[in-house]
Amino acid sequence: MIEVEQLSKSYGPREAIKNLSFQIEKGEVVGFLGPNGAGKSTTMNILSCIMPASSGTAKICGFDVFEQSLEIRKLIGYLPETPPLYSDMVVYDFLTFAARLRNVPLKNTQSAVEKVIEKCSLKEVNGRIIGRLSKGYQQRVGIAQALVHDPDLLFLDEPTNGLDPRGRNRMLELIERVCHEHGIHLILASHLLPDVEKLCDQVWVLD
Repeated sequence: MIEVEQLSKSYGPREAIKNLSFQIEKGEVVGFLGPNGAGKSTTMNILSCIMPASSGTAKICGFDVFEQSLEIRKLIGYLPETPPLYSDMVVYDFLTFAARLRNVPLKNTQSAVEKVIEKCSLKEVNGRIIGRLSKGYQQRVGIAQALVHDPDLLFLDEPTNGLDPRGRNRMLELIERVCHEHGIHLILASHLLPDVEKLCDQVWVLD
């Protein structure tokens, strides 16, 4: 499903990742584990077609991340470390906006939004302004926008970052439920070993 060969990314003289190679088969739930600065977010950004690599190749479902990025974007959902939220929008309106950005057909938009609100347990806040929600609920909205177009593959970058212990446990339970119940394949980046242990079948360590 994912094939990465000799992938490297440099920011000027600094190498964020160097000669990274791995394969992830369909159905595997994989964690990228490593300290801050190890290259986890950089790898995620390349695989999700947000930034180009300096060298090497990467393919998802046979599509090249550099040459066929639009095809890959249809297949994946992505929650970066800082959720891409508009804090002055109402939750329901924001998710509708996200669905239209993801080319969900207009006739299916309402049902797609209602479905993802149910998946992410957002019913009680779907009429509230995002900026007034707790950090935990904002993370849920972030996951909801990544799921609204019903992707095959979900990238989550530090999804429990900044949450208190209760919020962290609830977030892990949500991710586990969504991925297992709805058959979504997960790639998780974290520096927290317990998060990776709970959710992932195997781990790739970035040093």
